[in-house]
Amino acid sequence: MADKIRRVDYFYTEVPDQPGEGSRVLQKFKEAGVNLLSITAFPSGANKSQIDFVPENADAFAKAAKTAGVTVSTKKQALFIQGADRVGAAAEVFKKLADAKLNVRAANACSSERGFGLIVWVKPEDFQAAARALGA
Repeated sequence: MADKIRRVDYFYTEVPDQPGEGSRVLQKFKEAGVNLLSITAFPSGANKSQIDFVPENADAFAKAAKTAGVTVSTKKQALFIQGADRVGAAAEVFKKLADAKLNVRAANACSSERGFGLIVWVKPEDFQAAARALGA
């Protein structure tokens, strides 16, 4: 299976850094029928956590967030790569970006029996160049 590299929209929200907050927010999107390709959550400051969402459908996500009263950022862009799991899959992506002299600001990856997924964030001003470097 060839890697599928695509441009994706993402949003983020900040929540209190306490038990149950991720569940509370994710449940709202589940109830709205919003499919998420990726989520990443991490501490973002004093007693806060940031949750990044990569929805399959950005418009449906934004509408669901508004209806549920979840304050999210404006739409931003990232690169999402899926493919057959193999040794060095992420290294291949990072090498293409390094060869193009582009810095990865953040990334998150996982694998399963069905393949791997990798989301890559670059500076907004580098996004078009990164997309070209990866063939997206």
